[in-house]
Amino acid sequence: MPSNIELKVSGMTCGHCAQHVTDELTELSGVSNVMVELEAQGISTVIVITDSDISDADLREAVSEAGNYTVEEIIR
Repeated sequence: MPSNIELKVSGMTCGHCAQHVTDELTELSGVSNVMVELEAQGISTVIVITDSDISDADLREAVSEAGNYTVEEIIR
């Protein structure tokens, strides 16, 4: 059964940032979709839809690999 994980991410300022984060998160095993609500001057919301359990560390690492972005909060 798919589940949603909500990430609050700082540092994303444009569509390219959102695409980099989406690309990295989509590479994680079990991720079926990623949706980004970009807040260029604040905290963006990233929804990760997954069929498997993904650790907080893996989520944070993927966002970090996408660029100079920080996961401020993970809501399950």
